[in-house]
Amino acid sequence: MTSLSSMPVEPEARRATIRDVARLAGVGTKTVSRVVNGEPNVAEATAERVREAMAQLRWEPDMRARNLRRADGRTHTVGLLVGSVTNPFAAEVNRAIEDVAALHGAAVFTTSLDEEPDRELAAVAALARRRVDGIALMPIARSQAYLRPELDRGLAVVCVDREPSGIALDAVRSDSRAASLMAVRHLIRRGHRRIALLLDREDLWTAQQRRLGFLDAIRALGADGADCPILPGLRDAESSSMAVARLMKSARPPTALFCGKNLITFGAVRALQRLGLQHEVALVGFDDFEFADLLDPGVTVIAQRPSQIGRLAADRLFARIERPGKLAPEVIDVPTDLIERGSGEIPPPSE
Repeated sequence: MTSLSSMPVEPEARRATIRDVARLAGVGTKTVSRVVNGEPNVAEATAERVREAMAQLRWEPDMRARNLRRADGRTHTVGLLVGSVTNPFAAEVNRAIEDVAALHGAAVFTTSLDEEPDRELAAVAALARRRVDGIALMPIARSQAYLRPELDRGLAVVCVDREPSGIALDAVRSDSRAASLMAVRHLIRRGHRRIALLLDREDLWTAQQRRLGFLDAIRALGADGADCPILPGLRDAESSSMAVARLMKSARPPTALFCGKNLITFGAVRALQRLGLQHEVALVGFDDFEFADLLDPGVTVIAQRPSQIGRLAADRLFARIERPGKLAPEVIDVPTDLIERGSGEIPPPSE
């Protein structure tokens, strides 16, 4: 048999083929295919020679041809559909899913939906045409019942951060309602009775849940709802900043703010700083963010665990891919943490 180290390789003359790999490793092409596809009945020493030959020749299998030959038809690709890849929360989820996918030898196609229902439907259809093995989805459409034909064809789907509507699917998320209740109770314990909620679009499942948690706390307090305004529809830092500026110039401004999203928190912090109120108005934000502890005051947050959410969602997705039709839909709750840094501990002014 030819030695792996002694056999000459033409570095750029032509692209290596599976036959070159087989010849260099001293095996047949069927054995190379078995190693590439992870099939059993190949001795580890033989498999190692094949992998070494592949590396030496810089040969990679043609995935399209490989998928046609595989009995299970898998493509070793999954899709991830998020609100926006620029959002720090989504970016951490993305990284965690990529890490798990790498362990399964799969690639991840990530797409931003910009919270548009039509983009969700179009992106899912595009991924289905690519024959991805599964999709991790942050749903935004009113219903995900449109997925049923794809599920019947074997597509694995797991929802991330939000629960689906119109169909039973796995979902891995935080308990946003309970977390919001915890945040507002924290402000109430500090003596606040005029608390404003700043929210994203109300058609988002997470915004709905955070509103419910806010209302749970206010009702328990017995406070006048007029002193606890809810400002929805704040999609970015700029709209949040303008909303806070208007609030603080009103006849009875709130003494505390609860921000339902990290981008909303950015805008609220900016507005309070511009008005010189950052040490007078309490603030709790939903979602932690980099450098929150370096601001003055540090920003108190409800911290989700996006890496854990992504990892559990990916584990569930690959379990579904590997055991199609065997798992009942399940909702997995990931804990949240209240991190006190100063802004949420500011007391209300004496009246």
